[in-house]
Amino acid sequence: MDHLRLPSIFVSHGSPMTALEPGAAGAFMQALGTRIDARFGRPKAILAISAHTAARAPVLLAGTRHEAVYDFGGFDPKLYTLRYDAPGAPALASRVTALMSAAGLPVHVSPEGGLDHGNWTPLRYMYPDADVPILPLAFVPMHSPAQQFALGQALAPLADEGVLILASGSITHNLRRVFEHGLRGPVDRPEIAESAAFRHWLLTRSGARDWDALFDYRARAPHAADMHPTDEHLLPWYIAAGAGGRENAPLRLHDSVTYGSLGMDAYAFGAQAARLLEHEPAGAALT
Repeated sequence: MDHLRLPSIFVSHGSPMTALEPGAAGAFMQALGTRIDARFGRPKAILAISAHTAARAPVLLAGTRHEAVYDFGGFDPKLYTLRYDAPGAPALASRVTALMSAAGLPVHVSPEGGLDHGNWTPLRYMYPDADVPILPLAFVPMHSPAQQFALGQALAPLADEGVLILASGSITHNLRRVFEHGLRGPVDRPEIAESAAFRHWLLTRSGARDWDALFDYRARAPHAADMHPTDEHLLPWYIAAGAGGRENAPLRLHDSVTYGSLGMDAYAFGAQAARLLEHEPAGAALT
């Protein structure tokens, strides 16, 4: 099928254990890959942006092949047996470099490959055959939400070229709260009030396209500093949002919580985002 304009996507990758214990979010990501293919056609490539791949200046990892990087410790040893050997997308690096340069944004290109768990966890569910070329982009975590949004705006033309912009992080991310019962604490703990309030605020401000509030979330959102002591896990959301455009309200596709406070929400951005919920009840999660 001919490619339609792809929405950009943000997924919460959760604990590394998500790769072994999919839960509701894993089931959602499995359905998401199938739904993207059915509604828009298989992406020609994926520009992958993860909270765990960051640098002092933007860097494209333009290796010809990628493998899973095990950037964690202390979890189930089975995690180290999981693989995701995917083709790289070095040719796409030239296109992304041109787009960023045209927007006055610096970017470096590295011949290295590798996918951190924020990338390979959702990709193993979305595209388990590892047959879609991937170009990781290391972002700058010191940049503000508005600057991340501007980066996404620069990347927006990729959506018309069959390239899926897939950002990964976490809607809420306070590891002290998440692991206060240890690395193997109860994954199904009831959600704490602070997490629920923050997620609801992000949902309602998104629906209102209140970009001023969203860019200033640390001052305006309830419990922002508690839910994001550092904000590198939320910043990829803004890159995906920028690619979708200011005129389009971010659309929540999925919401769930693990460990009582680790939000697993996923969003789609862009004029065609609602196609991912076709034949679903209004407001329903894609599960």
